[in-house]
Amino acid sequence: MKAILLMGGEGKRFGSKTPKQFLSLSGKKIYLHTLEKFLPFKEFEEIILPCSPKWIPSVKKEIQDKRVKIIEGGPSRQNSSYRGLIACGKETDFVLIHDAVRPFVSQEIIEKNIQALKTHVAINTCIPLTDTLVHTKSMHTIDAIPKRFEYLRGQTPQSFSYPVILKAHEKASTQSAFDDCSLVLKLGYPVHILKGSSNNIKITNEVDLFLSEQLLRFNYKTPPPSSFCFKNKKYAITGGTGGIGTKLSELLQEMGAQVFLLSKSSKNWPIDLTNFKHTQKTFDKIFHKHGLLDGLINATGFLSLKPFQELSSEEINHLIETNLHTTIYSCRLAKIKKGGHIINFSSSAFYRGRKKYSIYSATKAAIVNFTQGLAEEFPDLFINVVAPQRTNTSMRRNNFPNEDPKTLLSPKDVAEQILHLLKNHQMTGTILEIKKI
Repeated sequence: MKAILLMGGEGKRFGSKTPKQFLSLSGKKIYLHTLEKFLPFKEFEEIILPCSPKWIPSVKKEIQDKRVKIIEGGPSRQNSSYRGLIACGKETDFVLIHDAVRPFVSQEIIEKNIQALKTHVAINTCIPLTDTLVHTKSMHTIDAIPKRFEYLRGQTPQSFSYPVILKAHEKASTQSAFDDCSLVLKLGYPVHILKGSSNNIKITNEVDLFLSEQLLRFNYKTPPPSSFCFKNKKYAITGGTGGIGTKLSELLQEMGAQVFLLSKSSKNWPIDLTNFKHTQKTFDKIFHKHGLLDGLINATGFLSLKPFQELSSEEINHLIETNLHTTIYSCRLAKIKKGGHIINFSSSAFYRGRKKYSIYSATKAAIVNFTQGLAEEFPDLFINVVAPQRTNTSMRRNNFPNEDPKTLLSPKDVAEQILHLLKNHQMTGTILEIKKI
């Protein structure tokens, strides 16, 4: 059995010089997200990537798996699909064809396609329509409103008996712009329908890319317990004497990690994180005495409710320096091992400015953008941002004294999610929202 991931498009509809399959999605190229969904399946003896010729050299540098075969794609989707089929070889029995710009295909969908090939020669993954379907010949007036339940939206993967789909393409070799399933139908073979998913979107334009970022956030699940060991690992926590930082430090030390708590009130590592030279001196001292860090967690934050017009210049500077500069300085100056982590703190206020703390909200939005950009610059590190909902810390209680504590996250809840993220060696450039369940 073989798989073909179609990635020969030039991205003209996307309006970018870079084809969409090579754009970054949370610090990783879209086609790599998609490929990672297929690699776990041992059923695929080979995974073929029909690719635009000028992108082949960079793809070869990025993929090490011996099962992946990179070939030159064609000028159309159909031609790329046909070239992929030829590359499979005549000994192939079954083939799955998938769009490389559908990175959210689930393992369940792939598994169901594989199983369905035992009883069907052709399979299409489909989902129901949700909008009213309108038929018009003139594009000015409606000629008919068909029954919506008789129509579906086709997705991929599409899966086939190899001899059938190869014959279908050979019969249509002079045509173009035909879907693989439509070619099989023209030969008179039935196409079985499998249920797809509304999450299995095809990234076609900028809105799709934005939605994909949100899907990554919402689809993140706490990983199961792993064998990852924190013993003798070294982590620096800035703002580490606050509620979340303190709890995270306690949990890490319980598991044998060495923790450097960095803040003005720290007993062992007092530091003014708003001062670049002082921060540099402290991180240099840590490096010379203890070596490279396994991770940096930036948990600094300051919130004070006050109308914008009433803020003094000193207060404005303090808000920006504490909530933004400290994180930037620490990321710039900390010395971290290859494969190590940086976790920056934003908050649920990052996506919308809030009355009486607009500067705080703005800095938290800046932290998100800074983290995503940093993840692209440093692919050898895992750099993510967490955005906890309202958390029961002293900063929160001081500013919102009337809130019901039962509605708030506990610092331990947040700290435990950070631990799970430190165990994860796949995610980078991702926003992890931590919510009270």
